[in-house]
This record gives sequence, C-alpha cells and structure tokens, in this order.
Amino acid sequence: MKSITEIYGLLTTPRRVAITTHQKPDPDAMGSSLGLYHFLRSFGHQVTVISPTNWASWLNWMPGTDKVIDFEASPDKAEEALKNAEWLFCLDFNIFSRTKNLAPKLYEVRCTRILIDHHQQPDADNFEYGASDTSKSSTCEMIYDFIVGSGHRDRINNTIAECLYAGVMADTGSFRFASTHAGVHRMVAELKDKGLDHAKVHENIYDNFLENRLRFLGHVLMNRMELYYEYNTALIAISKKDLLRFQIKTGDTEGLVNYPLSIQGIKLAALVIDRDEERKWSFRSKGGFDVNSFARKYFNGGGHFNAAGGRSPDSLETTVQKFLEAMKENASALK
Repeated sequence: MKSITEIYGLLTTPRRVAITTHQKPDPDAMGSSLGLYHFLRSFGHQVTVISPTNWASWLNWMPGTDKVIDFEASPDKAEEALKNAEWLFCLDFNIFSRTKNLAPKLYEVRCTRILIDHHQQPDADNFEYGASDTSKSSTCEMIYDFIVGSGHRDRINNTIAECLYAGVMADTGSFRFASTHAGVHRMVAELKDKGLDHAKVHENIYDNFLENRLRFLGHVLMNRMELYYEYNTALIAISKKDLLRFQIKTGDTEGLVNYPLSIQGIKLAALVIDRDEERKWSFRSKGGFDVNSFARKYFNGGGHFNAAGGRSPDSLETTVQKFLEAMKENASALK
C-alpha cells in the first residue's frame, strides 16, 4: 500500500469515485464519507457514497445523506456505482469483512482502492494507496488531514465542517477520550473559523432520539447490567425480546457500552446484543486493558486499544458464558 500523498496531485482531474464505510455507520463513518464526498465534488468528481447497510435516522441531518445508497436496500444501484468507479475510497474500517454483505463486491472491483482508517492491523494488501494511523482520534480527523495535506484547505466550507466535526466529536466522546490530542483542538478551531455551529451538530447527534430510547436505557441499566467488582468489569446483555419491547432501531444502542465506565473502579465494559444473524459485542476499557486484543482473541473482532467490537454465532446465553470465562482468564490484567 503506497502513501496516500501520491494521489494529491491527481485530485484536480475529475473521476468517477465511490466511497464506502463499515456496516451500520456511526457519526465518524458517515461524517468522514460525506465530508470527503463534498470535498471531491468541489473538483467536479462524480461521487457516490455507498453504505453497506442502513444507518441511524438521527444521522439524516448531515448534508448529503439523502444521496447515500444503502447496499442492502438498493444492491443494483450500488453495484453499478462500483462497476463504473475509477477510485474507491474505503473509510473507517480496516478489512472488507466489516462491510458485511458488501465485502465480496469490494474484493471484485478492479478500480484503484484507497484506504483511510485509524483502526489497528489494516488489511493493507487490498489497497493500492492509503493512510492508516491509530494515533488519530477518528477517520474524520484523517479526512481533514487529507484535505489540508493536499493543499486544498480553502475548500473546507461549513458543510464539510459539520460532517467532520460530527465524527471527531463522537469518536472522542465529546473530546474526553485520550485520543483527543492537541491537533484535534486545532482542527476544531479552524472549523469554527469556517463558521461551524458546534452546538447544532451536538444537538443533532445527542438530542435527537425518541422517548422509547430513554425508557430503554433505564430498563437496561436497571435490569440488564451485571457488575463483577472482583474483575473490575461490567456486562450488559440485551435480548431480542428487549429490542422488540422498546421498538429499538438502528443507532438506538449507540454509546450504551460507555455508561458502566462511569462507575468507580470499572476497567472493562462489555455490551452484547442479540441480533437476528449473530450476537454483536462492544467493548470499552480504561487504562491499560487492551480490548482490541481481547476482541480478536475471543470474539472475532478488533478495533482500538480502549474501544473494540466483536461478534459471535453462539446463542446469547452461550456467548455471555464465554465472555465470563474470558474475563476470568484475564483476571490479572483487569485487577
């Protein structure tokens, strides 16, 4: 994989471009995709953003979301865009399997594939060009770096600023995570100079849910959270019945895994959700416990040192039991 800097000089020549990201895109995935979308369109590129799946309705405020193709809902349109693309940007994921059913199509495309991502252990062999940097707070920060590094910071308008700020804000936990280095604040300062209304973005991300989600959170924290103080660990297991009872939709569980970390002494927080095809895991940690390695070893996942995800084909009860066994195996690291 060659450095992404090698395509800087090619940006001014219009091309057919496709942009994709991981399944169930979050603010960083959607924000980086749409930020890049608007930037490339300013040069006259023909750009199509493809999401592998649907996304949370509270992301629909982002400029350009109405143009994004949902691969599961419109596979023919998505495949046509991929077939015609000269460049394919892959954002906020490190391996094609994170795009679910879109993955086989990404392996098949014959255009130039470009990676921009901040997760560990990228599958670099499948990309011609790329930037992979785990020190970055978010992929939105990396898109900002891409724009500035290419010499076109003057093209950052308020539309691009809103998209990029949303991803940086969400992936840094509103700037409280350790990934919030000084450069993040300098970036935000420049976006503010461009006219960014940060309060508007915050409201759209965090104050844009329905009543049922708040009642769901109360139910989960009261009835589905288990604490294992001897291992400094918290576990939340959510059944299909819970999802149906509260009419939970895509995006309604976003951020739920972070709540137990506010409890004094808790170093590892785990969330498992009983989905139709598999059980989805989210892991968060404080301090020196590496949830990326933990997720890779036990739950076919990965991510960052303090934030990772995984999945399991086992039943909810079985995968919870496997987690408890894994927790005990890691007792010394957790204590």
